[in-house]
Amino acid sequence: MSSSADLEQLAEIELQKEEEGSCVTDGPSAPPVSTPSLDPSHPYYDVARHGIIQVSGDDHYGRKLIVFSSCCLPPSHQLNHRRLLEYLKFTLDQYVEMDYILVYFHYGLRSSNKPSLKWLREAYSEFDRKYKKNLKALYVVHPTNFIRIVWNLFKPLISHKFGRKLTYVNYLAELQEHLNYEQLFIPLEVLRHDEELRATQKGGPPPSVKTPPPRPPLPTQQFGVSLQYIREKNREAVIPPVMTQTVTYLKEKGLRTEGLFRRSARVQLIKEVQKLYNLGKPVNFEQIGDVHVPAVILKTFLRELPEPLLTFRVYSQVQELLHVESSLRVTRCKQIVESLPEHNFIVAKYLLCFLHQVSQESIINKMSPSNLACVFGVNLVWPRHGSISLTALTPINIFAELLIEHVHTVFGSRCPPAQVMP
Repeated sequence: MSSSADLEQLAEIELQKEEEGSCVTDGPSAPPVSTPSLDPSHPYYDVARHGIIQVSGDDHYGRKLIVFSSCCLPPSHQLNHRRLLEYLKFTLDQYVEMDYILVYFHYGLRSSNKPSLKWLREAYSEFDRKYKKNLKALYVVHPTNFIRIVWNLFKPLISHKFGRKLTYVNYLAELQEHLNYEQLFIPLEVLRHDEELRATQKGGPPPSVKTPPPRPPLPTQQFGVSLQYIREKNREAVIPPVMTQTVTYLKEKGLRTEGLFRRSARVQLIKEVQKLYNLGKPVNFEQIGDVHVPAVILKTFLRELPEPLLTFRVYSQVQELLHVESSLRVTRCKQIVESLPEHNFIVAKYLLCFLHQVSQESIINKMSPSNLACVFGVNLVWPRHGSISLTALTPINIFAELLIEHVHTVFGSRCPPAQVMP
């Protein structure tokens, strides 16, 4: 049985071997080009500017995706690792009350930028049950012998329940089987490394994840098709049936449910409900008996629209909201929303009025406009290309919070004839 000291030494040797066998450069990668410039007044600007940690929206089932990229770590003498730990907790604190997923890109960790194993122990001990309870999965991408040795080193500290959440992912293609790959922030170095691994794989690269060829949507399709398509196929119904049915059920049964929209539901059950909708078959939420199912279905419907409910055009305007004086932001939100196409405006008004009703029960359900914004912001607006960075989330969440809190001011002046209220 190896001692802790022996394992630590072995881990260090393995890491040095990996460095010798790879062409990892000694400097950190730059944050993704699409990352908006970070405000120097950010409380963790010294750490956040490196792009080590990113929040990449939600997966298919409403769980937040939080990414840690080792290749973005600068040399240890340029980064206070205590501050890194505090920043990680600062980021997680915004999401730990809801279900979330961690993705760890291991490539790029080397002796010069590696936090000490003592730091790792401290980090694990500081992440109490609050952080571990709602972590649904930890994906370690491109694991090496170093990772496996460190895992053995920590085994005595790690509960069996937490250990079951770990999944090793050898190739990025495998990651697509587990989550919404398109939403992830993947550093260029990691993409290149993955290509090299696949090219050197004995017997040729591993097979890509099989995706079915594109085919026309069913006439009854509800997920992954445009609002216009749904309207044309549903007797000109202005509000999509999925939204009508989930909102109606949640208004009746879910408004006083603590943590509404923060919890995920069984993945297989969500798939089954989506399939029923897409086949035009009835869905009985009363029979399912879990308010978190229609809550996840509503978020999933919004997230799978080909264009966000508030349109691609709005994204850049939302990002500029931070430059607008606080006292003028509601007026600016009103201008942005009133410029939407009529159909999008009607559906957005319906949804935001409902979310306002949810927030009015926040003493019981704990879902204030701010908390709802953290959940729905990324499901209402996203960029046409690339994913949403951690810094881009701030204006999106502010925008969504203002829409929910001031819904009657923002949406009140425009009342289209076809308008429907929840």
